[in-house]
Formats: sequence, C-alpha cells, structure tokens
Amino acid sequence: MFRTLAFGFSLAFAFQLSILNGSWAGFSLDQARLLSRGGEIPTAEQTAAEVLVEELKGRFNIDLKLLGEDAAEDLPLVVLAPQGTKRVGSVDVPIRDADEFPENRAEGFRIAMDNTGAQPRLFILGAGGRGMLFGVGYLLRNLQLLDREFPQGEIAEIESSAPMYEIRGHQIGYRARANSWDAWTPEQMETYFREMALFGSNCIENIPFQDEDYSPHMKLPREEMNLLYGEICDKYDLDYWIWSPAEFPLDQENKRQELLDRHEKFFKECVRLDGVFFPGGDPGDNPPELVMPFLKDVAEILHKYHPEAGIWLSMQGFDREAVEWCFEYLRKEEPDWFTGVVCGPSSPPIPLTRALLPKRYKLRHYPDITHTVRCQYPTQWWDPAFNFTLGREPWNPQPVYYRLVHNWLAPYTNGFLTYSDGINDDVNKFVWSLAGWNPNTPVREMLIEYSRFFFGPDLAEEGADAILALERNWEGSLSENGSVDATLEEWKAMTEDHPELMDNWRWVCCLQRAYYDVYTRHRLIDDSAFEENINAVLRQADSYSPEEAMTKAEAMIEEKYGDGKYFDPEMRRRIFDLGDILFKLIGYQTSIPRYQASGTERGCILDFINHPLNNRWWLEDEFKRIRSFKTDGEKIDRLLTIADWENPGPGSFYDDVGNIEKSEHVIRGERLNTDPLLETDPCPGYMWWDNGSSRTRLSWPIYMDWPVGMRYEHLDPEASYTIRITGQGDSLLRIDGEIATHTVYGKKIGEFKEFPIPKEALADGKIELTWDKPDEEHLNWREQSHLAEVWLLKE
Repeated sequence: MFRTLAFGFSLAFAFQLSILNGSWAGFSLDQARLLSRGGEIPTAEQTAAEVLVEELKGRFNIDLKLLGEDAAEDLPLVVLAPQGTKRVGSVDVPIRDADEFPENRAEGFRIAMDNTGAQPRLFILGAGGRGMLFGVGYLLRNLQLLDREFPQGEIAEIESSAPMYEIRGHQIGYRARANSWDAWTPEQMETYFREMALFGSNCIENIPFQDEDYSPHMKLPREEMNLLYGEICDKYDLDYWIWSPAEFPLDQENKRQELLDRHEKFFKECVRLDGVFFPGGDPGDNPPELVMPFLKDVAEILHKYHPEAGIWLSMQGFDREAVEWCFEYLRKEEPDWFTGVVCGPSSPPIPLTRALLPKRYKLRHYPDITHTVRCQYPTQWWDPAFNFTLGREPWNPQPVYYRLVHNWLAPYTNGFLTYSDGINDDVNKFVWSLAGWNPNTPVREMLIEYSRFFFGPDLAEEGADAILALERNWEGSLSENGSVDATLEEWKAMTEDHPELMDNWRWVCCLQRAYYDVYTRHRLIDDSAFEENINAVLRQADSYSPEEAMTKAEAMIEEKYGDGKYFDPEMRRRIFDLGDILFKLIGYQTSIPRYQASGTERGCILDFINHPLNNRWWLEDEFKRIRSFKTDGEKIDRLLTIADWENPGPGSFYDDVGNIEKSEHVIRGERLNTDPLLETDPCPGYMWWDNGSSRTRLSWPIYMDWPVGMRYEHLDPEASYTIRITGQGDSLLRIDGEIATHTVYGKKIGEFKEFPIPKEALADGKIELTWDKPDEEHLNWREQSHLAEVWLLKE
C-alpha cells in the first residue's frame, strides 16, 4: 500500500483545516462517499481514486470511503470519472460536449458541485485517467474552494482547466551525483512522483546509464530503480523519459554496439518508455554526422518495444558548423523517427532554434533550475559570500525569477523537462509545473498552493510569503540586506507555533536556509571589520619593522580564528542539527565527511559554513612570500599595497567588479522583468578553485566577462589618472570608445595591467570604460579572459 507519510509528514497538522473534520457549508467530505467506475478500467483512473482517498486521509485526516458503483441517494458523493462518461452506477454525469470546455482538451479536468438532488454531488471529471489525476491534484491543493455555500437546484462550476504546454516534467536521475534521492526508498520515490503529478507534471526523466560512481546511500541497485521508475510512471500515467549520452567517439564500433545493446536490454525490460533524450554535449563530444545515424539505430530498437516513444537531441556544445549541419539534415532528410530538439545549457538560443527547426519537429526546454552559479540561469548578482558558502546547489527557492524565465521562453516551445540533481530546487520544480499548466498564475498564488498542500492550511499565506522572503535574501548586498534577519525571525516564529513541521523535510530545508543566510550575513560583517583591523596594523609597517607588522597580524588572526573558534557557535550548531534532521528524513547530503555527499559542489553547505569571508588565508600566504623579499623596503611597499588594496586614496576609486557591494561604477542593464536571460545585464561569474578551498584573494574568483561598461564622473581634468586591472588573460580596454594603450600587462590571476588615461579624455571630467571581447571560442570557459578588479588611480 502506498504511504503518503513516507517522507515524515506529521498528522499533527492534519486537523488544521478552516472547517474541522472535513465539513464545509453544504458539503461534508468525511461523510461523503467516493463513487467511481468499476470493472476493467485503466490503471491511471484507478490510481486517481486511490490518490484522492489516501491524500485526504494522510494530509487532512478526512476519511473518504469508496462506494463502488452502488450510489446511495442519502449520502453526499464525490464522483470521479473520465469526461464523456454518461453514468457512474445510478448517477447521471453532467456533460459539456463543446470543444471549448477544458475537460474536453488533452489532460484537462472539470470540478463541479451538483446541488440539484437530495444530496450534493462533487464531480471530478478528467480527460482520461491523467486528467482525472490532475483534477484530484487541483482539488487537494485548493480544498478551501469547498468552504462556501453552493446554491440549491444548480450545478456550480468550481474549476475547469487544461494545460497550456504539453510537456511538463523534471529530471530525477537516480545516480550517485544526486544530493538526496539516491538515498530514497521506492516508497519515497513514488511519493515524490505523485506530488509532482498532483501539481500538474506529466513526465519524469531518469539517467539510467551515465555516471557509474558508487553511492553508499542507494537502497536499490540502479538497474532495479531504473525499471521501477517505469512502473511508477505507468501507474500514474506519467511519461517516462531517459537522458542517455555517448561519452566516447561514436566511430568506435565496439563501444557503439555495446551502448546500443545496453539500450535494447533496458527498452525490453522497461514496462513504459516515452522519450529518449540524447545530449550532443555535456557530456559527449561527437559530431552530428555520427550522432544522427546512431540515433536512427536507437530509434529502430526503441520502436520495437515502445512504438510511440520519441527520439530527442540537444545541440549542447555544438559549434556553428555542427548546428547548421543539424538543421540542414532535418530540413532535407525529414526523418520520421526523430521527434524534436531539446534546448539546454550551452545550446543555441531557444528563439533561434524554433525559427530554424522545421515545424513538424517539437522543441523542449531543458532549463537548469538546480544551480545558482556556473549554470544556464545564474542567480542575478549573487553576493560572493553566498558563493563561498552556499555554493552551487543549496536550497534555492527562486519562484519569481524562474516564473519569469519560464514565461519568457515557453511560447517558443512545446514545454519543458527541467534539469535537477536533488531536492534543493523543490520549490522551483513546483513553480515550473504550475507555470507550464497556466503561465498566468501569480507567483504568490503558486506558493500558497505549495504551502497549503505541504505545510497545512493555517500556513498557506504565511508560508508562501516566507518562501518569497528567502528569495529576497539573495537580492543585493548581503551585509546591507537587513531583511535577512527578519526572514529568519518569521521562520522561527512559525516553527514555534507548529513544532510538528520539524518532521517535514521541506520545512526544515527552508528553516535551515533562513538560519544559514543570517549566519553568513553576520559573519561577513564581522570578517570584513576584522580585515580592516588587520589592514590598520599593516599600514604601520613603515613605523616599525615589516616583520613586527606581519607577526602582529598573524597573532590577531590566530587569536580570533585559531583552535577551532567559530563565529556564533550556538547558531552554527543549530544549522548542523538541522542538517542531521534532513539526512535522517530524506538522506539530504549537506556534507562530505558527515553524510558522504558526492562532491563539494553538490549541496555541501555545512562543509563551507566557515569559509573565510575576508582575505586572511591570502594574507597568511602573502606574509610567507613577503618574508622572502631581500629588503625591508620591498616588504614595506608590498604590505602598504595590501593594506590599501581597496582604499586607493582621495580622488581614486576601486571596484571589485563582480561584487554587488563593491562595484558602484559598473554599468548595469535592464531589470529582470524585461531581461530575465541577463542579456543586457551580464551576471558575474564565480570560479570554484581547489574544490571551493582556494586561498586566493576573494575578489579574484569573482569576475565578469565582460561588463556593459564602467562610468566615472567628477574627475579632475588637470590631474593624471591610470586604470589598473586584475583578471585573467587579455583585457581589450577602450576609454571613451578609443583603444587604450597599456604600460603594464600581466595576464595571470592577480597580476596588474595598467593603462594611462589620455588627457583629452578627461576634458569633460568623466570617462567611460568598455571592453572588446577577445576571440576565444576555442578555449574552455575557465581559460577565457575575464575581468576581476578595476582601479581608477589619481596620481
């Protein structure tokens, strides 16, 4: 028997409905009986009935009993049936035949209250079993709609709806790299699939072959879970997709045949399969001339066992020539075995792809909703303190941003199947699902449904607002964002009022993030102030020996941070305790040593909770280097340069160009509402050197390539100025549109470039800096030139 409580839901909040015991004005769910069709009916139709009964009982303590086809005239009924059914038992079903009605469209449903008889009858009618399940999901998310008077002698329409986009799903790859669900039992996995379906998702994508690393957490071997995915999808009538790359040259015949054989074995054993997605790159590096014949062979095998399944290709990593080859092939050959193109990270732009793709082929969006940095849709101008601590895969609810991205690109597509590697993007998944159903649904309304369903009716609005507050925690400068503390206080207050929610993993994830953000903010403020104290000591290096200055600075560092000393140890302990709870509830791996997470970029927020938010590591290494200098004069010069690194003196300016707090001269573009893809407002990049433990200066891993520009005003036309730059590689600087001439040109990380400003450029007291982009498409993005820091130095 399926258990709704498989994720540790507590029945203690199940009574928190606005009207106790499931009773609403004119209709009582716990006194009603569920009437559905009997006999041989499709599995999904039977599942819809089971889900309604189990979820009402498990989440809301409402005992809706099955009646079969023997309708009782003296009882209120919930009638669940496919649209077009004329009678269920002795009950006539109200039918609307016109195509304009949503229940007559694919996956649509209708919920109506028939108050024309002796007892009210709540009808849930769907376009097949899938539509019925979506109708059940809508009702469960919105039980408050029954809390009203229904007019006697009428049929009251409660809701009827059909999805806007045909593909609405999420990748749930069962592999070691996942940060959580590699630890799940089959029951937990089914719970998650069910929950996504109840919010309008109609497909799941697995990764059955790639990434063979061992996971110590898996409850089932991958081969078994891969097949179980198909069984669960078949039960809920969800399309089952797989993501399957080729990580070797496809002209290696032996390996090619081995991969085809592996596909055939899986296709044959899988009870259901609806789509095979082959990524052209990331991973893989095969030309389309080899990919297309391979996919044709895959399609031939696939259709032996699953005749309606589709073959999909992404052009991730393809160069211009390869992209043009693909479109030309599709136009000329018109392969009927090919279904469509997928647009994911490093793919050609979605609008361009739709314009070039023959109309007969579909287009699927493959959005990365799981990562914050080094990704397709990065968090806009994220404070670097979060990059150093939360990293790439934290709990990342960004409902406002992701709805913008969805709605901006969805009209070009047939829908989406997101990229995900764990539960950290859980809120985003449900927002995308609801937006794929109806892109006009307000974000707050989506979150109210999420909170009502997962946290209980009493917290529907308060929980939604608190999730929105978590997204706002990441806006602007962290040290200047006082609302971060208010967000934590809200989550703490709700937790105090509802302690039973500490058994709810979604709640604990939100609570932990709220604590973590506050901890990081106050540590950032404290670390920054401490670095200023260190710099004050270094400025005295010419007053006493440089060795004394360095020794004193090292002693200050040791006194503050040595011997396992931590900032606010009580709050730190609370964050770790919440990590323990999450690992116990769902195997969420927020640490490598504590929970055997698969890698530092995979949600290991506990391992970086005390990563320095000042430059003390770099200072310690610099002191070692400075001690090797031959003269005190050289040592003093370097120490003074370090002390005034970000404070170059009157009339001079410093910008850490990728740091939202320290980049006041960087020209920004449009806001997210008109530029959600950040095309006019380039976002900083965040390197992850040495697995997140780099000892470099904090400004160097944070970079831009390249900003719109930088603007300076109120300069002295009679003075002399120099532009100083750090970064990597080349810097093709223009000053007021004219190519700048360098006098110093270091190309390595941390080395200076210097460009004197021509006198004529200063005549109006202002300058604007812009950069030409070097031609480096042949280089890996990590090796390409970029900008880290810019000084305008008045001589």
